[in-house]
Amino acid sequence: MASSDPFSSSVIPFEVPEQMRAFAEKGVSQARDSYAKFKDVAESNNGTIEAVFTCASKGASEYSAKLMEMMKANTTASLDFAQELLAIKSPSEAVELWTSHAKKQFEAITAQAKELAELSQKVAAETVEPIKTNASKLFKPAA
Repeated sequence: MASSDPFSSSVIPFEVPEQMRAFAEKGVSQARDSYAKFKDVAESNNGTIEAVFTCASKGASEYSAKLMEMMKANTTASLDFAQELLAIKSPSEAVELWTSHAKKQFEAITAQAKELAELSQKVAAETVEPIKTNASKLFKPAA
């Protein structure tokens, strides 16, 4: 008695032509190669992303530490100024002290702003470096 399964090989004799089989094998081989390349790039990019976050975290810590240092210096200067104000005996001394303090604070804030800008540039450059390194590996310049 014949099988009632319509997909049974006894009902539908089907043979894959050799060209079709070679084409399919070539496709599978190319897919494997592409997957291997993709996996290598993904692993490399994961390392790059990890390096970027490590640099950014380190930079943020440096920046925070610098801000705390500056805040401490500015607070100390303000408290010293307040203490000096208590010892003043005339309005002219007050104006002189106030002017002197304002000049010192302006110079300090200008120097601090410059220092923070330099630190920001350094952190940005260090953070971008892993990306640049990975990109140069992926996209080699044409000869």
